[in-house]
Amino acid sequence: MTSAKSARRPHHWRRDLIELAALFTAVAVADAIANLIGHQPDGPYLLMASAVALVATAAFHTWWARRHSHAPPSDEADAVPVGAGATTGGAGDAGAEETGTTLWRMRTTVLDAPGSLAALCTALAGLRVDILTLQTHPLAHGTVDEFLLRAPASLQAQELSREIAAAGGASTWIERADAHDLVDTPTRVLSLATRTALDAAELPLALRQLLGRCTIHSLPAVSVTGRATGQSAPVEGVLEETVMRLRDPSGGVISVERPYLPFTPTEFARARALVELDARLGPRVPRSEDVLTLPEGNEITVRRADRADLAAARAMHDRCSQHTLGLRYHGPVADADRYLDHLLSPRFGRTLAVQTASGKLVALGHLLWDGDETEVALLVEDDWQRRGIGSELLRRLVALAVEAGCESVYAVTQSRNTGMVAAMRALELPLDYQIEEGTLVITARLTREGAARPSAPTERARR
Repeated sequence: MTSAKSARRPHHWRRDLIELAALFTAVAVADAIANLIGHQPDGPYLLMASAVALVATAAFHTWWARRHSHAPPSDEADAVPVGAGATTGGAGDAGAEETGTTLWRMRTTVLDAPGSLAALCTALAGLRVDILTLQTHPLAHGTVDEFLLRAPASLQAQELSREIAAAGGASTWIERADAHDLVDTPTRVLSLATRTALDAAELPLALRQLLGRCTIHSLPAVSVTGRATGQSAPVEGVLEETVMRLRDPSGGVISVERPYLPFTPTEFARARALVELDARLGPRVPRSEDVLTLPEGNEITVRRADRADLAAARAMHDRCSQHTLGLRYHGPVADADRYLDHLLSPRFGRTLAVQTASGKLVALGHLLWDGDETEVALLVEDDWQRRGIGSELLRRLVALAVEAGCESVYAVTQSRNTGMVAAMRALELPLDYQIEEGTLVITARLTREGAARPSAPTERARR
């Protein structure tokens, strides 16, 4: 805002004198021309034609100036109320479209030369597009500019892409955004670093949220059979266009792929910083315990598990029947113990353990990151089956998947495993079934409402 005092301009008498002299000069010139033309035979007609030409020229100039003016819109005709185009609290695109605007994320490559960014901004202004945030990613030859835009709802991505290309943008990529993208980059990175610091299992999820839609694989250095896989990466990592390979602090490699959009050196540096933070903090799992009471009155404790529970998990395997282990691992039962080190690693997902009042482990539930998908798996000791423990673990795993932003989870079992089928159906979520040669894959599409239903056992205390 400008105060009345600062809005006043100093009065210059010299300017008035110059304007007055110009006026007298113009009158004298006009009188001389009129006298010269007026004494000619067709003088009056020439004067009338000149007047008409002057009026037409003035009208055309006024029309052209109004149509192509770069001045800001007037307060009466084009003013937009403050916040009219903003989205609020989780409304996302729906809230934006109700107010006539759409949020877009756009990335384009321009020459590293003065004026290149200005040309893009001018093109966006011509489309009445508002730039909400801007990030620059320097390259060896050029610069990648990443925008968060608020555009009129009628503007299509193809038209926006054409205008950006005409303004000098290349390799342009556009996708719809939502209200979550309004968080500035430093805040988002700090939030992801905090989550990673609190829980080692958050690293793959943090990388996915940092880099957008991508596929992340944790490739162990040693397979479940004890053989070396040959997976390794230098300490500084490797960046190859659409693939980055980072050394996993727990051994092996973290592979990140994004085929539709190459990674920039800036994104690579951010990913390396998260991995280095994880390496410096070492193994860690949040310690929280929920004490539940089963319908028959027994108390159990549900908590996060990690590799420190390896011995207890193997002891539970020894107490399980061959039938139970076969339903869970779909392979030779003798190899069941080999999978535990992988399953209990926080790098590959999250594990919930159920233990009795005496401290004996009686059930395990796994939420496993599988590239773009998420798998759930359960194992309940024979003597503790049919008591609601499996259903309780599954509900909690689905809640963790919703919290992690997963859109679906799937379970791989056998068609005769009626307990797992019943537990999935008890979620009351949309389910898809695929069966082939006795192997059943059940996929549940997640909703927050379905994941938040109360569990069957009674929660008594939380420590």
